[in-house]
Amino acid sequence: MTVADPSLRFEAELFSLGATAVLGCDEVGRGALAGPVFVGACAVLPGVQRFPAGLRDSKMLSERCREDLIPELRSWSAAWAVGERRPDQIDRDGIVQCLSQSAVDAVRAVLLALPASAVARVAVVLDGSQDWLSPVLQDARVRVFHRPKADRDCASVSAASVLAKVSRDHLMVRGAQTWPGYAWERNKGYGAAAHRQALAAHGPTPWHRKTWLHLDAPARSGTWKNRN
Repeated sequence: MTVADPSLRFEAELFSLGATAVLGCDEVGRGALAGPVFVGACAVLPGVQRFPAGLRDSKMLSERCREDLIPELRSWSAAWAVGERRPDQIDRDGIVQCLSQSAVDAVRAVLLALPASAVARVAVVLDGSQDWLSPVLQDARVRVFHRPKADRDCASVSAASVLAKVSRDHLMVRGAQTWPGYAWERNKGYGAAAHRQALAAHGPTPWHRKTWLHLDAPARSGTWKNRN
């Protein structure tokens, strides 16, 4: 993976086109076997020139670096929020719809937190090559821009990725206390060897995405009890 520092060049371009706020938007947890999917949104306003030192796409940062960035990102952003959908919702509705709805929640929360003057013409920047947000958001104030590698190149999207990643990681660590043995405190619900081995031995928990469990060894049906 190429390591690169983001910039505010694309955000500045959007401001030059008349945007009154730019919201970077990014998801985490899409490919996990357990836990919710999170989408973060982070807003910046015209005149922003700098961002916290060391900011990068969350995948390019160590856990310690992400944690250290959080206080600065919260004070640097004009507003931020995360949306989420639970594993049972992912099983029922599919990952694409859950990503869209999580993003809608996050974007709407940020719009509510911004001053009225800042939400007249809002640009939302998505990482990737598709606009999967406009059809479900349906907000005349918002124009969505999609950009490959935006999580790497655009500071607002990098910030959203870090805010979402840390929020989800904290939740998975708490989940590891309720359902020990799956090593979520380390793998955060992704398909690491220890996680798959625990699934084969114990079966899924209520936090597993049942429709995603394609294991080398068949998992036993879920009878796991909460550890309170």
